[in-house]
Amino acid sequence: MIERRVSQGIISTYCNKLEKNLELDVAIVGGGPSGIVAAYFLAKAGLKVALFDRKLSPGGGMWGGAMMFNQIVVQEEALHIIDEFDINYEKYDGNLYVMDSVESTSALLYKAVHEGATIFNCYSVEDVIFKNNEVSGVVVNWTPVLREGLHVDPLNILARCVVDGTGHDSEMCCTVARKNGIRLATDTGAVIGERSLDVVSGEQEVVNGTKEIYPGLYVCGMAASAVSGTPRMGPIFGGMLLSGKRVADLIIERLKR
Repeated sequence: MIERRVSQGIISTYCNKLEKNLELDVAIVGGGPSGIVAAYFLAKAGLKVALFDRKLSPGGGMWGGAMMFNQIVVQEEALHIIDEFDINYEKYDGNLYVMDSVESTSALLYKAVHEGATIFNCYSVEDVIFKNNEVSGVVVNWTPVLREGLHVDPLNILARCVVDGTGHDSEMCCTVARKNGIRLATDTGAVIGERSLDVVSGEQEVVNGTKEIYPGLYVCGMAASAVSGTPRMGPIFGGMLLSGKRVADLIIERLKR
């Protein structure tokens, strides 16, 4: 019966996909623009990478543009990444360019998956694997399980590197520091918390703050701003894209050498 075959096709291929991703080169937590860009470049370099996002539709805050005006701004320094993803744009003012947020987010997701990254939506990463004082993977559960407060144990996924791309909350960095009594590579050794909006400083510092924050754990995007205590920047996305590219480059340099 075709009804059975439809269900069987979904179940068998999904379970096969999950099983193939139980041991990764890179696990990316959070599906905002920086995480997706990182997934694309890591996969393009031949690394085995999976991205886990708690939402049904990954893409972070990029879909909505600003206050649901679905346009975004990117500065000229990041146009080479926009070109890499074949996104249409137009010059607006000085070194600022505008583009459709729906096209942009869709293009990032499509190209990342097409390049070989695997995206798991509706997954929440509730913890990390912590072995020999190093982050060595992620602990995952269904988002609805956690939202409903159900007492259901998670699954474990090993990874040589983990990327915290969870945005303003920097969830992985907070979890690692809180549970394991370690110091992060920040001025205080802890998650400092993001500062109020400053576009110029925020865009510069989000890229500067993209780094290995603890052995095995990298940070990018707004999570980098939150961890290092630098300003948010609002609906200008050049820094997010450049941060994703930078974290990919750092990991590629480490794993490919």
